[in-house]
Amino acid sequence: MSHLSPLLKQSSKVHVKKGEGAWLYDSNDRAYLDFTSGIGVTSTGHCHPRVVKAAQEQVGKVIHAQYTTVTHEPMLKLTDRLVEKMPKGIDSVAFANSGSEAVEMALRLARHATGRANILTFHGGFHGRTMAAASMTTSGTKVRTGFHPMMAGVVVAPFPHLYRYGWDEQTATDFCLRELDEILKTHSAPSDTAAMIIEPVQGEYGYYPANKAFMQGLAQRCKEHNILLIADEIQAGYGRTGKFWSMEHFGVQPDIVITAKGLASGFPLSGIAASQTLMSKGLPGSQGGTYGANAVACAAALATMDVVEEEDLVANAAKRGEQLYERLDAFKKEYAWIDDLRGKGLMLGMEIANGPDRPRGDIAQKLTEAAEHRGLLLLRCGTAGQIVRWLPPLVVSAEEIDDAADRFNKVLETVAEEL
Repeated sequence: MSHLSPLLKQSSKVHVKKGEGAWLYDSNDRAYLDFTSGIGVTSTGHCHPRVVKAAQEQVGKVIHAQYTTVTHEPMLKLTDRLVEKMPKGIDSVAFANSGSEAVEMALRLARHATGRANILTFHGGFHGRTMAAASMTTSGTKVRTGFHPMMAGVVVAPFPHLYRYGWDEQTATDFCLRELDEILKTHSAPSDTAAMIIEPVQGEYGYYPANKAFMQGLAQRCKEHNILLIADEIQAGYGRTGKFWSMEHFGVQPDIVITAKGLASGFPLSGIAASQTLMSKGLPGSQGGTYGANAVACAAALATMDVVEEEDLVANAAKRGEQLYERLDAFKKEYAWIDDLRGKGLMLGMEIANGPDRPRGDIAQKLTEAAEHRGLLLLRCGTAGQIVRWLPPLVVSAEEIDDAADRFNKVLETVAEEL
């Protein structure tokens, strides 16, 4: 640890030796229920046998087959499988390694295809840490502070944060769409706007879902002005919200889909998908990268898709999400400083606050630390670290949900006694 950068901040003190399913084991063989999933990455749990076997077999065949030099079978099969899951008309895929890279790839394509410079992003969105991705990120200042000047051409529009505004859904939606129209008149003319990029369910800012009227309002304006709609499904996609893509909750058709995190159960792999027509409008050679579409990662992604389908993990995420929400909602009714609970499927955020303007990151920290002592790993997010986020793997069982909730109940009792 002494040689790791001091800028890396671990959320726990656990030194992991192995993982299996929803469980991690430390160097002393103590078991922890992992409800972080590597920030939503280990969708099929730790070391799912199907994923492990696929990766091991691929390692013995070819590890790195650079995909702008040669093609390879896992990549070609994966493009076919991904297109099967995409909205109608999206039939072309390009790969990278990280979510940030995929976001920047989508931005590049949007600018090339439209000949326009500007991009609209939404308040609270998290899109990554590299320059362009950070420029589009407004979930907090930590990825932007000391990094200025940011990329030009980014305009931020409001997102319907019901809790923060203190409004009902219709009031918040009407306000946000009205402000969006004003932005297109005063900040970025449609003729200058290449795309709108949005997390249909926001992650880092606090697990805020959009709503159908808002998302359809965006899609309508994009269609009217020939602006591309980019769905950032990096965290919320791949079944986590109880739909394969979180945008399915809202009945919209994006032009570009971005995926990463749960795509390969822990192997670094990301990608964007669009129609062949749209992809062909990018400049030749503008996509690629040394490690993109790594053969082992692609093999792991194929096995991940097999597991998701054969074990019906999208439906499991919906069912277990309802179960988890019900258990956590009962705690909300008992403890006044649990001020809100929101999200979809196995992507839930618990707001620890004394009201929208009084976040209690101190209490949230006590909760996650006490949970660790009880063998439950949780993460925090939000601008003040006030949100306890619940991200179990999609393979989580009903018994494990109840186990985690029971442990957290004891945590709440302990922290309440301290306050």
